[in-house]
Amino acid sequence: MNEKTEELRDIFTDVTDGEETITESQEDTRGSLEKDEQTDDERLESVVAQMRERYEFETPLSDEELIAVAKAFYDDDSDAAIADDLGATPEAVFEARMALHLVGEDDADEVDLVAIRDRDEDDETLATEYDVSADEIRRFRRIAAAQDESRAANDRYRDEFDSILADADLSAQMATDVREDGLEDATEGMETNVDF
Repeated sequence: MNEKTEELRDIFTDVTDGEETITESQEDTRGSLEKDEQTDDERLESVVAQMRERYEFETPLSDEELIAVAKAFYDDDSDAAIADDLGATPEAVFEARMALHLVGEDDADEVDLVAIRDRDEDDETLATEYDVSADEIRRFRRIAAAQDESRAANDRYRDEFDSILADADLSAQMATDVREDGLEDATEGMETNVDF
């Protein structure tokens, strides 16, 4: 050992309270594609609970049923179909969707929501003007209110539903595609003409 090495060794020994070696324990961690440790259902429960607390909406549906509404909405089920599954009315499902900011693209195709959003006229007057029923005007106003509420929250709850449910559908589709592609590659060139 040269003089410099001995000097460094002495400094090291002084700093480490006389220990000759220092070993740091290490922990093996595994990578994960998961966003967090919560399941999708737990994340959905959290979103529904946050929305109930923030907006204090009233619905005859339980939290579990609201989660079922959200899932069915992302499966493109109609309010009537969701209502049948839950034993509820289509109106209750519609109100639940609006409370959860789940406005579909076809919810207001017939009427310009921007035009009725700020109108003070009563439902019957607008119904006559737009040649629809007063119930439809009330529906359109509810859709507009849900959109406004969602925008006021920077669409954060809708984005969360998208993240949980749309991404889950995408992941499932990608996994299916990978399996199908893998099977196709594995069976390529194989003779499949089999007589039974």
